[in-house]
Amino acid sequence: MNKKELRKYLKQKLDTMNPETYHRYSSFIASHLFNHNMWEKHDTIALTISRFPEVDTWPIIRKAWEKGKKVVVPKCLPEQRQMIFKEITSFDQLEKVYFGLLEPVDKLTKEVLKTDIDMIIVPGLGYTANGSRLGFGGGYYDRYLEDYKGETLSLAFSEQMVEDLPTEKHDCRVGAIITEKGWISCMERKK
Repeated sequence: MNKKELRKYLKQKLDTMNPETYHRYSSFIASHLFNHNMWEKHDTIALTISRFPEVDTWPIIRKAWEKGKKVVVPKCLPEQRQMIFKEITSFDQLEKVYFGLLEPVDKLTKEVLKTDIDMIIVPGLGYTANGSRLGFGGGYYDRYLEDYKGETLSLAFSEQMVEDLPTEKHDCRVGAIITEKGWISCMERKK
């Protein structure tokens, strides 16, 4: 399957997940994250504001605030095909943008530099055990991660794990993946 076909297949697969399973598995994934030293040692965490059927990040954000961590979320700059991360301290600092995505409101938030982000939780549709990922097709994360030096991981349901993915030279791998079954430590992140 090419990337387009695989995206369609994985989206359909995720869309069939029932809400009870979705919430239970999201909770297991969050627990695995919270009980790992990677969570404990990092103060500035970047992640997206999830929408079903992506792994639920809302409780993760709440827990990060509770622990005194800095939460930064992406703001896309479509004209430049780039993104930046901005700190949020409340869900009230978000607004709906294209495709129903939630992003930080410019005038209520400030940008956090890439060098100040300890860990990025990278979204995606599909993953392999070596950290290859299939994103949503915009290439924003691959461009951002190209020279990122911090830790990367992804949150995924086991249904998103595949044997192989079509990859291109610019595709960046993640360092770890957490599913409802536990942590998958991937090979060192490479292009």
